[in-house]
Amino acid sequence: MDYIVKLAFVLLIFIYTWFFQVQNQEWDIERGLLKDANNMAVHDAVQEINEIERSQGRLIIEPIIAYETFQDTLQLNLGLDDNLTPKAGSRLHDKVSIVKFVIIDESSGVSFPFLYEDAQYGITKYIQGPSVISVIETKHPVLISRSKTQEAIRVPAIQEYKYDK
Repeated sequence: MDYIVKLAFVLLIFIYTWFFQVQNQEWDIERGLLKDANNMAVHDAVQEINEIERSQGRLIIEPIIAYETFQDTLQLNLGLDDNLTPKAGSRLHDKVSIVKFVIIDESSGVSFPFLYEDAQYGITKYIQGPSVISVIETKHPVLISRSKTQEAIRVPAIQEYKYDK
């Protein structure tokens, strides 16, 4: 009987460890998907240049069009609907939130290179030219219910134009 109790205990530990490993792998996969999609979205958004300003030698990003392009690219690459909620068949399980979307260009009154710092999201980078900066997040995948809530998966991305010198 003692042997069966020990075996059951070891089996429970094994199953708990297995689920914990699967949960960590799911976190890693979802973070990778978010990072790739965020990188593509800021890349597309930074290309929404005001052509009139560009003809005068200034790179000004159209904020409304850039945000719409950013959101559209996220939807297409992550399988999300208009509310950024996963569609059927999407790899994600929870809604994606755009927690930060910033455009820094020549209309911002900064001169490049510019040191961009955001302590809230842990971003510090010298920006060489007009840029789009974003942070997106989604809930941490949960397979094992625990008393401690896991932090959300939060992913930053920066895309910039670099001036030729």
